[in-house]
Amino acid sequence: MKGMGDMMKQAQKLQAKMLRMQEELADKTVEATAGGGMIKAVANGRQQILSIHIEKEVVDPDDVEMLQDLILAAVNDALAKSQEMVSGEMSKLTGGLKIPGM
Repeated sequence: MKGMGDMMKQAQKLQAKMLRMQEELADKTVEATAGGGMIKAVANGRQQILSIHIEKEVVDPDDVEMLQDLILAAVNDALAKSQEMVSGEMSKLTGGLKIPGM
């Protein structure tokens, strides 16, 4: 039974480290651009978009669809980079062990 108790202690330590890492990731950001840098999206480690910057030159009232496409591209790229950042940090914490739901 001692082995089971040690395993539970290790699991609790890992859980505490994961919570601390999630808090730290909320402060880390990634940036993605689209349209040659005309659109910039910033996301944090919680996969939240923090800001979107649009250069005035890309705003064309006659081509709103292009602007929408560029914003979507920048936001999706920022979220993908955020997920990669979280996966990388999680992998460091777990030693590459895949944990369902994380």
